[in-house]
Amino acid sequence: MRIGLITALSAAFLAFGSVGTTAVADTATSPIPAAPAVTTQDAPQVTARAAYLVDTTADQVAFTKRDTRRLPVASLTKVMTAYVVRREASLDDVIKITAADVKHAVANGATSGGLRAGERLTVRELLYALMLPSGADAAHALAERYGPGTSRFVAKMNAAAAKLGLAGTRYVNPDGLPAKGGYSTARDQVALARVVLDDPVIAVVAKARTHKVVASKIHRAHVWHNTNTLLSYGSYGAIGLKTGYTNAAGFCLTFAAVRDEHTYVGVILGETSEARRLATARKLLDWAAGEPESGGAVPAAPVSARRR
Repeated sequence: MRIGLITALSAAFLAFGSVGTTAVADTATSPIPAAPAVTTQDAPQVTARAAYLVDTTADQVAFTKRDTRRLPVASLTKVMTAYVVRREASLDDVIKITAADVKHAVANGATSGGLRAGERLTVRELLYALMLPSGADAAHALAERYGPGTSRFVAKMNAAAAKLGLAGTRYVNPDGLPAKGGYSTARDQVALARVVLDDPVIAVVAKARTHKVVASKIHRAHVWHNTNTLLSYGSYGAIGLKTGYTNAAGFCLTFAAVRDEHTYVGVILGETSEARRLATARKLLDWAAGEPESGGAVPAAPVSARRR
């Protein structure tokens, strides 16, 4: 563990209550710590616009780069969407997918859960569709139900952000698609991640590499794969959380991992490629844990046309 370059956080967060199928009580708070005076003379080079990494076990900041800079965060927005849904919905609620839900993803060139109009899925299933393939169709369906309506749902997202102390964050939609006025910071997104990972339901969803839904009378079969490729590297102990990409936001990632009995939560905003995003996360985790960097060279990788 590197401790010479690390400053203690003053923040603490409260645990959630019951996990059940009912909505979770809105009791969590997440004070934002003062900017740490971190010296990074031997820290790894990070090409992302902003990055922030915290050792939550030791309650210490491990790495910071422009952590309070306001930037678009693409589909990291869906982490707050999941957080609000958990406070508004029962996991067993059934939602009927509409043509508008499907059209929303298709018309915006967004990633989707492959949902079809007319099928009905539970909130639990839609959380997987939201978080694993980063389904804009799932985000739209959930927002329409639990706003009710997207504008009211976004208001709930911003109210939750304010209550959590995310002063550098403003949401304008539930999916992170390009829109004027939406932004957050790496530090705010780490604070949010620390809170949502304390929700056992979201924690289970976020670390799933694949989720299968068997066909039934009310919906077709679905197989959703997690876009977070860090989960594929077992030695990193990854437990989540969410990828994001738009042209404006670049490649973003909220990640969490358990290594040597320490839990790390980090955010990368505005990385230059999907491959470099992964390499940066691995590099930061290696450095924070005091291990030789094993991220390796960054291979060339095509930029996905899908916004996620």
